[in-house]
Order: sequence, then structure tokens, then C-alpha cells
Amino acid sequence: MGRLDGKVAVITGATSGIGLHTAELFVAEGAKIVIAGRRAPEGEALAKKLGPNCIFRQTDVTAEEQMKALIGLSVEKFGRIDCLFNNAGGPAQTGGIEGLEVERFDAAMATLVRSVMLGMKYAAPYMRKQRSGSIINNGSIAGTLAGYSSSMVYSAAKAAVIHLTRCVAMELGESNIRVNSISPGAIATGIFGKALGLSVEAAEKTPAVMREVYKSAQPIPRAGLPEDIAHAAVFLASDESSFVNGHDLVVDGAMIGGRNWSQQQQGYVTLRKAFDQGAG
Repeated sequence: MGRLDGKVAVITGATSGIGLHTAELFVAEGAKIVIAGRRAPEGEALAKKLGPNCIFRQTDVTAEEQMKALIGLSVEKFGRIDCLFNNAGGPAQTGGIEGLEVERFDAAMATLVRSVMLGMKYAAPYMRKQRSGSIINNGSIAGTLAGYSSSMVYSAAKAAVIHLTRCVAMELGESNIRVNSISPGAIATGIFGKALGLSVEAAEKTPAVMREVYKSAQPIPRAGLPEDIAHAAVFLASDESSFVNGHDLVVDGAMIGGRNWSQQQQGYVTLRKAFDQGAG
């Protein structure tokens, strides 16, 4: 414990899933945090649970003035901002290109990309004055390869986040500010249920199902957990990663590493049988 002693962090999307677990771990590691989310009851309950080192502010991450105020609250209450975790997100419209609705496309881009831009825009001036800081943006393996999300809009948005991260890292790195992204694989959270049209309440009950569904989707024989991303965020927020900049940290159990070894070997067995039958 104590890897984040003395640090102040802002975490968006902190009322459930990855954001909630990250908030808990950051406080356990010694950080003071400002957490944001749309659901006030859940945010206030978490802040109460975590104690005086946590403040909640209800925030629409797509609204510029609200994001500006959120970042400013960190400095107002705790005197600085050492880490920003742009974690807030949500599902996007599914289906093919011909059926996409412009309004839903724009709304998803606002939630997934504009919010990240706004967080960096308003954290950067404070971090420049400090000559230090770590910005972490939540990407996705869907932003690296097609076919890893039920939504092409979500995939495109996450690709934008990953590249925007690199671009801003090249600028802010000159002020000793690190900007990196974390790309989760199949993490057992409620976002899959939301993408399939479940209510927020129903979606939050689906992680147990996701753990079972995705336990064999990658070489590591279990689904990813929110804690896996939270631990990666602690590393990037800490001084342990002081020379890591412009990097997309993939946390996916090797899901996008290639074909699973056992499946590949079974494919060879099937091919050999086909050869033998052909020869016969």
C-alpha cells in the first residue's frame, strides 16, 4: 500500500464497474480523489464509504463547463491534480453502417471521445504549472482491431481515444506530463448488458454471467475483472511508470494476441483428418 501517497486524482465514470474499483484502490493506495458520475445517489454513497479522501461531483462528462468545474474542484479542495483517469463511457448503437443514426453516432462520440478531450484540456494547465502529472484514458481492444465490439461506432470512438492519447502525449510530455491509455479486453462489467438494451439496473447484475461467457475467450482462463484495470491504472498513476508515455497498455489476457493455442492445434488435427480422408 501507499503507491499513491500524496497524489490527487480525478476519476470519471466512478459510480460502477472499472471506475468504482479504481476509486477504491486509489484511496487504499493513499490518494485523495474526486470522483464523477451521472448517478448522484451511487456517487454520494461511494464517497461516504471511502471517507474524507474522496469527494463526489455529479457530472455530465460531455458538457465543457461541467468538466472544467470537475477538474477545478480537485485543485480547490486538495490543492493539485496529479492524475486524471478519463474512464467514463458507455455503449453505442449496434448494427451495420446503413442503419446508423446520426444523432446516436454524435451522442456516442461525445461520451466516448469529447469527454476525454475535455478532461485533458482542463487538466493540462494545472499539470503544466506543477511540471508533473499522469493522464490515463480508457481505450479498448475494440479500438485496435475490428470485430471486438458489438458496435462499430464504439470501436471507432476507442480508436480515436487511443490515437488522441498518443498525440497529446507528444505535446504534454515536454512538460513532464505523461499521457497513456488502457485498453481492456473482455471485462465483466455491466456495459455489455447496456449495449444489448438492458436497463442500467439490470445491466449492473450481469457481470456474473459475463465471467462465465468470457472465461475461455482468451488464453488466461477467466474473464477480465474491473480490478485488473484498476491495478493497471494505479501503475500508470504512480511514479513507477515515470518513463511510460504515449503508450496503450492492453489488459486483455492476450485476447488479441492471436488464435488460442488449443484451438489452433485442434485445427491442425481436423486438417490432418481431412488429408487422410482425401488420400483414402
